[in-house]
Amino acid sequence: MPILDLSPGDQTVTVSGDTSLPEVYAALPPGLFPPFPPVGLPGGVGGLVQRGGFGQSFFFAADVLGVTFQAPGGRVVRAGGRTVKNVQGYDLTRLFVGSFGLLGEPLEVTLRLRPGVRWGHVVYGGPLVPAARFSWQAPDGTHALHFGHRAEVDAALALPGAVPVTAPPDYTMLFPGGLGVGEGGPLRDARFGWVNGGEAPTPPALFRTLAAQLSAAFQKTS
Repeated sequence: MPILDLSPGDQTVTVSGDTSLPEVYAALPPGLFPPFPPVGLPGGVGGLVQRGGFGQSFFFAADVLGVTFQAPGGRVVRAGGRTVKNVQGYDLTRLFVGSFGLLGEPLEVTLRLRPGVRWGHVVYGGPLVPAARFSWQAPDGTHALHFGHRAEVDAALALPGAVPVTAPPDYTMLFPGGLGVGEGGPLRDARFGWVNGGEAPTPPALFRTLAAQLSAAFQKTS
């Protein structure tokens, strides 16, 4: 089962790293939404977390509550979880989100769910839609997806010539060599252009130093 734990009362879900994004949507009760659109992307939820999300207009890392990952040296590290306590030291969950594999491979991910009484997904022929929770450009046009109150959803998706999207788009076949960052690819959101076989963005020198220190620490305590 890719869905490892679902708590509608706490509005959280824990999934295996290889769970696809549409699988998460299919497993959730009506009125609760994860911090990503229902699209097929290489690497599932784990790959999404490594890349720092896709298409969102909000701070994605705040909705990732915990990650269990295998560090480069082989040690399995559990960071955060459904209940995040105040502790001293690094916030490994926030560091892991958007690290593009530098800190390891995600095995399990705990996500915050958000409520909404209505949601909509449309595609149209214009620019990205900052009023929507998710917006990205694809070969068939610009997509916008929003959930929340009815009036809020209607306002965000009132776009000229917009056509409702009835089935989750599957983009996995566009990236047989893996999804990376670059120009001229088939997908673009507010952060990056996404290309087949593209590389990860160059991390800042300070983050590379921190990642090396963490890797050494994991090996000493394994």
